[in-house]
Amino acid sequence: MLARLCKPALGALLAGVLAIQAPRPAHAEWPTFDAVTHFLLTQMQQLLQSAINRVYENITNIGNLLGDRLTQGFTQISNYQKAQIGAIQQVADAALMAQARTQRDVRNASIRDQHVPSPQACYAIDGGQAAEVSRIQAGQVAASINHVMDQRGEGAPGTPAFYGQAQSMSASNALHLSRYCTQTEAAAGLCTVSARPNADVRFSSFHGADVYADNAGVNAANDYATNLIQPVVPAALRGDQLAAISGQDAAALRRGYDARMSLARGVLAHQIALQSPSVVLTAEQRRLLQARGVTAGNSGSWLQVMSLEVDRRVSDVGWASALQAMPPATVQREIAMELAFSNYIAMQNLRLQMQNAALSAAQLAAMAEQGFQRATAMPAPTVASN
Repeated sequence: MLARLCKPALGALLAGVLAIQAPRPAHAEWPTFDAVTHFLLTQMQQLLQSAINRVYENITNIGNLLGDRLTQGFTQISNYQKAQIGAIQQVADAALMAQARTQRDVRNASIRDQHVPSPQACYAIDGGQAAEVSRIQAGQVAASINHVMDQRGEGAPGTPAFYGQAQSMSASNALHLSRYCTQTEAAAGLCTVSARPNADVRFSSFHGADVYADNAGVNAANDYATNLIQPVVPAALRGDQLAAISGQDAAALRRGYDARMSLARGVLAHQIALQSPSVVLTAEQRRLLQARGVTAGNSGSWLQVMSLEVDRRVSDVGWASALQAMPPATVQREIAMELAFSNYIAMQNLRLQMQNAALSAAQLAAMAEQGFQRATAMPAPTVASN
């Protein structure tokens, strides 16, 4: 009820107020401002400008801060990179230095291996020295045998043949019975059985092992050669026999006979000397003999030394294993030593071929002499004096 009464009164009041406060007509060409609006606009402009300035300052500060932080970060990264580069350089330098040292050590080891002789090279040098020494000694042994046997074959004074062929035959039998008495001869009461029965007629006495065991073995080989070539020496021509014309003719034939016998005995004497003990064996050579199952003595012959050098490169396990580990330079030196060894053997073969050539020439001369038809007797021509 109260609301209904108040509505007409409130409407009349508002109508009066509006009628009292009606604005004045405004001119369209001029903006209309009042003091309050101007003040508010001014305040808002200042506030906006202040806010913009603060935002600008903040943005500027943020940019400067970001710039400083970025600068510091980039500087630190640069420092890290510089330090990393330096560390990498140090690591690279250390690696290169270590690699250089390793390569230097490898090179030094290679130089050492290429210039330091191997034990096999030392063995080869020792074997070569032993072979040459034994060859020289064998030459002296052969010369001694030839000197004694040539005097025997020529019937020189003091030898059995100088006194006659019967004495020569008796001396040959006496030597056989004293050194090589057999069971049959002992049963006949001629001698006492020896340790080497019939050794003077057996080829094994001459050539069995690479070296004769002792002086008795050398004598047995020489006695075999004597029975093989000239068991009995013909009586020497001397005194009236030699002075007669027929004796001179017989002496000429005897010289031819003695020359052929000396050649044959000389060839066998050379082989005996090459198998005679003539050089002291090294420890390595004795080891190789024991590996063969042979009782190694202190002395060896030229043939034994050469045989050991050949066998060492064929059947010795130590040499084969050392060859597998040899550097190229050592292998080349080993090849050079083997070539020198081959040349040495070829030289010995040349000497042997020279002896064989002499034997062939002597056989040819003997055959030619046997086939020669001697001339019939013819009268001596008469020479007229001027």
